[in-house]
Amino acid sequence: MNAAPADQIRLLDVQALDVRLQQIAHKRKSLPEHAEIESLNKDLTQLRDLLVAAQTEESDCAREQTKAEQDVDQVRQRAARDQQRLDSGAVSSPKDLENLQREITSLAKRQGDLEEIVLEVMERRESAQERVAELTGRVAAVQAKVDDATARRDTAQAGLDDEAASVTKERELVAGTVPADLLKLYEKLREQQGGVGAARLYQRKCEGCHIELNITELNEVRAAAADAVVRCENCRRILVRTSESGL
Repeated sequence: MNAAPADQIRLLDVQALDVRLQQIAHKRKSLPEHAEIESLNKDLTQLRDLLVAAQTEESDCAREQTKAEQDVDQVRQRAARDQQRLDSGAVSSPKDLENLQREITSLAKRQGDLEEIVLEVMERRESAQERVAELTGRVAAVQAKVDDATARRDTAQAGLDDEAASVTKERELVAGTVPADLLKLYEKLREQQGGVGAARLYQRKCEGCHIELNITELNEVRAAAADAVVRCENCRRILVRTSESGL
């Protein structure tokens, strides 16, 4: 294949722009905010799980407290009815009086025990409520950090996208001045060679594979016509000659 030396030089410009696009894509993918957001989201998930557990515990305590208070109320009402019967004088039998007084005493003890249970449940519920409040605050704080990191990431990505669009436009303009057959070969090699399809021959070294040409290879390059498209014998990339090739 043949191509004017100036066209081959412009191919290096295309390659430089392609490398720049690769760098932008890599930078976009490896923005520090990505790892930051991932780490924060893990923390957020753990905190939300803890919050759900604390809310469940508080809800369970609330139901337990309601049940315990209902039990206390039932015992209190029964004791009040018994006391009313006792005070009314409706019970005259000594044995019935004794049984009634014994039941009132037993109910008083039962009420006291149930009230202790209510207090214990209330303490657990209060602790759970405090835990819910604490975790709610921590979730909000971490969510704020996620939102901040996301905003910073989006801003950085938008800037890189703008830069990529500008470089892509410039690349289209420069590539449009390169002969189609030369550009086609370059694109094929770039895909095969990790994004680099053309390299400068600088001081007798291929800048694609960074290997210095031996004397035989140098002589072949020297003997090639100026418009001949030379390939590196080591990496097979298009080897572009310049005034600094050391020939």
